[in-house]
Amino acid sequence: MEYIVEKIGMSRTIAVPAVPVTLLKVVEAKVCEVDENKRAIVAYASGKKMNKAIAGQQKKYDLSAEFNRFETMDVANSEVGTLDTAPLSVAKNVKSSFNSKGRGFAGVIKRHGMAGGPASHGSRFHRTGGSIGNAEWPGRVQKGRKMPGHMGNAKVTVKNDIVSFDAENGILAVKGAVPGPNGALGRVRIVK
Repeated sequence: MEYIVEKIGMSRTIAVPAVPVTLLKVVEAKVCEVDENKRAIVAYASGKKMNKAIAGQQKKYDLSAEFNRFETMDVANSEVGTLDTAPLSVAKNVKSSFNSKGRGFAGVIKRHGMAGGPASHGSRFHRTGGSIGNAEWPGRVQKGRKMPGHMGNAKVTVKNDIVSFDAENGILAVKGAVPGPNGALGRVRIVK
């Protein structure tokens, strides 16, 4: 079973020893359509702009204007209605998938942890990647070479133990960190 969640932030349990937890709020969602394999089209609210395609989906499934985002995912429901969160109460582990924080264009020292050159006078090799070429053969840059480029803003999935689930408020506390900034939307999937 999968759920759309919003990352609230990190905290810790009041116990000895304290356990670091990430708080995730399960987003209110409606199941619009369910097939025989428990795959469903789920609608939820987000800051996405309206367009004719979204308006058509809302009309098709008789939804209010706040439900303007649609996803296909595995659910516990067998019929249309509010998304069933009961399986989270008995689950032990989840896999959390979020987009990591974007770092923009980064050099090799920040992106790959390379050492760089000496910082002393006379050296003209400080924070660059160094030589990347070959001699006569093969005479090209090899694929997969660690170079400067875009860093972060990529889908990252981590496995977390569930510490607690507050069904009334829809707050899921998972052990450890989850990628992405506070307020980010992502998915959690119950695993064995």
